[in-house]
Amino acid sequence: MDPFRGLGMPRIPGLSELLALLQTQTEALAQLPRTLSDLNGTVKELTEATTMAHATIASAQRIAERLEDLVDELEEPVRALRPGIERVGRVLDDPVVDTVPDTLRRIQEDLVPLIHGLRVAQDRVGSVTGLLRRRPREGDDGL
Repeated sequence: MDPFRGLGMPRIPGLSELLALLQTQTEALAQLPRTLSDLNGTVKELTEATTMAHATIASAQRIAERLEDLVDELEEPVRALRPGIERVGRVLDDPVVDTVPDTLRRIQEDLVPLIHGLRVAQDRVGSVTGLLRRRPREGDDGL
């Protein structure tokens, strides 16, 4: 659009394009403070995020060092347990171990009642022996 149109002035080639370009530049310059403010805010947020990331990485590093110390402490004792654990594994893999529950059940069913019967008999024998000790024998003067 030619600003001098209608004023009776001849049209200057490229003037409207120049004015449009100047207007666009002026609008862009007018937006520049807001854009810079937005950019500044974004940079601050990025700085805060970077600081937090740095703190998180430092914390993770401390945790990793502690875990490494723990692993170093536990590694030797755990390695020392390995032969014993392997022996226990071989024992537990033995088919005889599978019979242990049945054996214990049979002991419970067969031997425990027998032991109980023996104890009862022992108590009775003890009672009879006690009675015999208390009774004076014939011909005994009690001395």
